[in-house]
Amino acid sequence: MPRARGNGGRHALGVAASATVLTGAVLVGCGLRPEQTPPAPPPVTAQARTADLAAATPVPAVLTRSEPRRLDVPRIGVHVPLGRLGLNADGTVQIPPVDHPEQAGWYARGVTPGERGAAVILGHVDGGGRKGVFFDLGRMRAGDTITIGRADGSTATFAVESVEMVAKSRFPTRRVYGPLDHAGLRLVTCGGTFDRRIGHYTSNVIVYARLVTR
Repeated sequence: MPRARGNGGRHALGVAASATVLTGAVLVGCGLRPEQTPPAPPPVTAQARTADLAAATPVPAVLTRSEPRRLDVPRIGVHVPLGRLGLNADGTVQIPPVDHPEQAGWYARGVTPGERGAAVILGHVDGGGRKGVFFDLGRMRAGDTITIGRADGSTATFAVESVEMVAKSRFPTRRVYGPLDHAGLRLVTCGGTFDRRIGHYTSNVIVYARLVTR
C-alpha cells in the first residue's frame, strides 16, 4: 500500500492517490502522538442519514469553480487559511507539512468547494507532539456547519451529514473521492488507535458534508 510523502515527509496523514479516472486514497501515518487521544466520532447510528438531511434541506444550485481560501468550522474552533495540495511524483497526494500541524490543505486536482462533486480538505490530527488542526474532528455532529471562503469573494456553507472512523485498510475511496450529483465536502484526518510499533494511527476520521447555502 503506497504512502504519501508530500512536503511533510512520511509522518502525519498521508493520502495515497492514483492519477486515474477515480482518485484513490488511503491515509497513512500521523505525526508524533500528543499526550491526549483525539476524540472518536459517535456511532454511525447516531448520525443523520444523507437522504434525511437532503429531504429537510433545499438543495442550492452548485457554484462555479473558485479556489478555497479559508476554512471555518465553529464546532471545533477551526478558523484557518487553506493551502493547495497536489500530487507527488509517485502519484500520492501531497499533505500539509507535519512540522506545521495547524495547517490544512485542499486537494487541488479535485473540484473546488461549492462545485458539483466531492471537494476534499486534509489536515493533521497532530504533529511534533502538538495538536493538529483536525485534532477534534471526531467531535463533529450531523447538522454542524462548515464555511469555505472562496477566491471570488463568495462563501459556501456546508452542513455535516455524517462522521465516521474507518480503518486505513478499508479507506472508502469512492465515497470520499467519487462523483456526486450535488456539491459535497469531505474533511479527512487520522484517528483511532496509535500504533507505537509503526508510529502511526490505524484509522481515519472522515466528515461528509453537503452545500446548503451560498
